Amino acid sequence: MKHLIVYSHPNPKSFNHAIMETLAGELTTLGHEVKIRDLYAINFDPVLKASDFELIQSGKVAADVKVEQDHIAWADVISFVHPIWWTGLPAMVKGYIDRVYSFGFAYKIDDTGVTGLLNGKKVLIINTTGTPEEIYAKIGMFNSILQTSDDGIYRFCAMEVLKHVFFTAIPYITDAERAGMLVEVKEIAKTICNK
Repeated sequence: MKHLIVYSHPNPKSFNHAIMETLAGELTTLGHEVKIRDLYAINFDPVLKASDFELIQSGKVAADVKVEQDHIAWADVISFVHPIWWTGLPAMVKGYIDRVYSFGFAYKIDDTGVTGLLNGKKVLIINTTGTPEEIYAKIGMFNSILQTSDDGIYRFCAMEVLKHVFFTAIPYITDAERAGMLVEVKEIAKTICNK
């Protein structure tokens, strides 16, 4: 299978980076084709501009957006690896979605309503949080994130959500606990992404 990993974290020594490397390594070991789009490394511009709208209205997209859309079109599975900041998508990831998952590519609207255009694509989301699991669970934040990302973005575009994983309290846990999470990432690659 063809796997695209969309990764976003400004620190190449972050735990998110370790997750991305572990996922990519395991998928490669399993014999899959893997491409990585490190949004900071490629200097992706997340700012949606008036010119983007003008291009979309004329049936086109900016050159950098087209590159990313081509990667998505290539992939069977798209994995998003990024932290949760302020209970939501980091600006870089939100901007990627705003610009790349554009009208005419990810969805359309006509007389019959809204139709997702990325059917056949599968998505895996792996997020880290600084907040402990019990706090997010108590206030319902996991449900809010699942609704806004899984339902509001991916399923809206007709993608199949394979799994959404949260690794919590990352700055406060032990190295051994983080190592255990990386083992879980390998298991996810074997079971979820190896279908």
